[in-house]
Amino acid sequence: MTTGHHHGAKPDLTRNQELVFHALEGAETPLTAYNILDRLSGEGLRAPLQVYRALDKLLDFGMVHRLESLNAFVACRHPGCEAHEAVAFAICENCGNVAEITDASLVRALEAITAKADFQPRKTTVEMRGLCAACRAA
Repeated sequence: MTTGHHHGAKPDLTRNQELVFHALEGAETPLTAYNILDRLSGEGLRAPLQVYRALDKLLDFGMVHRLESLNAFVACRHPGCEAHEAVAFAICENCGNVAEITDASLVRALEAITAKADFQPRKTTVEMRGLCAACRAA
């Protein structure tokens, strides 16, 4: 079992971690732990704790992200991205689509803000809610 995430190298996953990751990877919108459990009940996952354990490890590996405002999870769309410490999400309040945004200037701005506040963040997740281009055009 791999203990840490090495960028570029995919960690050895348990069967449950593999199932949970693929459920998230194939989802159109973020999934809660219970959504994942519903999707995987046919695969032998019956207990929420099984899903939460797998999610915790996948979070540690940097393979999934937790959207705090939705209490839901998404597969990382930029595996091996340099900025897992700072990720931004654009969440459409109409269709539920979530775009993962990795931007070097955002990372630099957050570093400057936190340095000025004499604060060292471990992880930063920026969640922006609004309307995506498709919903605005509709």
